[in-house]
Amino acid sequence: QVQLVESGGGLVQPGGSLRLSCAASGFTFSSYAMSWYRQTPGKEREFVARIFPTGGGTNYAEFVKGRFTISRDNAKNAVYLQMNSLKPEDTAAYYCNANLVLSTAPVFDSWGQGTQVTVSS
Repeated sequence: QVQLVESGGGLVQPGGSLRLSCAASGFTFSSYAMSWYRQTPGKEREFVARIFPTGGGTNYAEFVKGRFTISRDNAKNAVYLQMNSLKPEDTAAYYCNANLVLSTAPVFDSWGQGTQVTVSS
């Protein structure tokens, strides 16, 4: 049973920081790239960041490049998203999922509950 549990979201002022966590289980975590996605009501879920299985490579959406950093700890089956210089447009529910190395497409149909990030004054 694949399980993805996101946490760490909250309310933050513009320019602030948050660190999101994703705890994964039910699959061989270290064999997959992992990605963060985000979604706001009425919009499609969009790709945010991806990290290769061993953490040696990353990809970022242009709108977060230079502000967000994805990392992982394979011993803990966890992936993280350090979010700095947050903007109001970063407000969304954030989700994690696994990927093949050459794709940002999610592997698993089962999504976690997401964690809400709200950036507002």
